Amino acid sequence: MADTPTSDQSEHRAKVLDEAGFKSGNAPPRRRSRKILFISIAAAVVLVLGLALGLGLGLGLKDHGGRGDDNEPSTPGPTEPPVTPNGTVWQPAVGTKWQIILNSVLDVPAANAKTSQTLAPDVPVWDFDMFIHRDTDVVANLHSLGKRAICYFSAGSYEPYTPDNGSFVDADLGKTMDGWPDEKWLDIRRTSVRNIMIKRLDIAAAMKCDAVDPDNVDGYNNDNGLGLTQQDTIDFVRFLGKEASKRGMAMGLKNAGGIIDNVLDVVQFSVNEQCAQYNECDVFEKFTAAGKPVFHIEYPSGAPKSIKPKDSQKACGAAGADKFSTVLKNMDLNAWVEYCDGQVAETKVASNPDSDD
Repeated sequence: MADTPTSDQSEHRAKVLDEAGFKSGNAPPRRRSRKILFISIAAAVVLVLGLALGLGLGLGLKDHGGRGDDNEPSTPGPTEPPVTPNGTVWQPAVGTKWQIILNSVLDVPAANAKTSQTLAPDVPVWDFDMFIHRDTDVVANLHSLGKRAICYFSAGSYEPYTPDNGSFVDADLGKTMDGWPDEKWLDIRRTSVRNIMIKRLDIAAAMKCDAVDPDNVDGYNNDNGLGLTQQDTIDFVRFLGKEASKRGMAMGLKNAGGIIDNVLDVVQFSVNEQCAQYNECDVFEKFTAAGKPVFHIEYPSGAPKSIKPKDSQKACGAAGADKFSTVLKNMDLNAWVEYCDGQVAETKVASNPDSDD
């Protein structure tokens, strides 16, 4: 757990945040689920092809190198251990309960606060948007309550509303993301993109995040316009895992089930969306078998108030998911959450960046 920062540490943290463009009133628009929605007449066909490519052809690509660009930074080999100069990084336990909120700023009272407010749900792990939580009191208050903070950012897509969006150049960008017209895939092989991600990891470390949740690393499974391969994603995830570990932070693998065998040694957990819906939870059992949790999200129809029992049963009883840390959420990933034990909670939030308040 993070210690109380000294004045020098606080000044350094403020400098990092200021350099990244985090000024008061700069909160980006509300965040959403990053899972691409396969809602079309051809959904069943796309699903079958996607599974075949991700789980079948992907295995045959694992030894195929990336683009070989001169800008390609060196990446750790398959047997290279994470670098942890400050000791071991946090390793969450299998089955740890959690909450994820990406569209609002959390309202978290400190342990010594003179208030009757309590943190709901009372779970050990919290995953939230890094950019809109530049007020580091949220992380500090979570730590004072004995909780862990996972800081989310998109590592594989360009978002025009992030404070560092001006750091990207045209050559970094690929096709527009299906379903998110303001966002584009990033060329994760480029040194320029990786340097921006290093700065984001610096921000997370300055905020005292225990871990990071880098999203959209699976561009190879999508029409990205850049020719990204599975090996490119393997290289990128290993790069991010090493850099996060250098800064004393754990890191999760977001979806990308086809590369688990190649990166399991450099990540500490999985964040998975909809493996029950797509009948692929058994793929992610490799995490729990290795003593690493799967923070699992399902988006059942009717959430939050009208979930059918059969949908809850499918989400919570999926083959291979019995040891997962499952939450039922709506697609906005807002304050509402339901757990497989029937517990329902709505977290108090301080603000929503999309609101006019």
